[in-house]
Amino acid sequence: VQLVESGGGLVQAAASLRLSCTASARAFTHYAMGWFRQAPGKEREFVAVISGDGLATYDADSTKGRFTISRDNAKNTVYLQMNSLEPEDTATYYCAKSPAIARTAAAYDSWGQGTQVTVSS
Repeated sequence: VQLVESGGGLVQAAASLRLSCTASARAFTHYAMGWFRQAPGKEREFVAVISGDGLATYDADSTKGRFTISRDNAKNTVYLQMNSLEPEDTATYYCAKSPAIARTAAAYDSWGQGTQVTVSS
């Protein structure tokens, strides 16, 4: 399974970005899809997850109300809409797939290569 992220970049604080992750997997709807991020010198951090049918989502407390995860199963793509970005959101963002909804990285069995998001103050 190949996961390819896109949409990262350099933006100013308060700006918005939308990340995309397209999967090559068959039966895309069978997988929960998650977003994680990792800043330099820090551990990988859960951001959000969405169920295979798109009906259930869970967000990290640090991004709740600002980030929204969604998916388009017809396009094998999951999105992360990021609004009101803060410098603390600067990190490499990864998408990953899991057999079930989970908030821990160990539950995910395939990962993308990551896309860099940098937020300047």
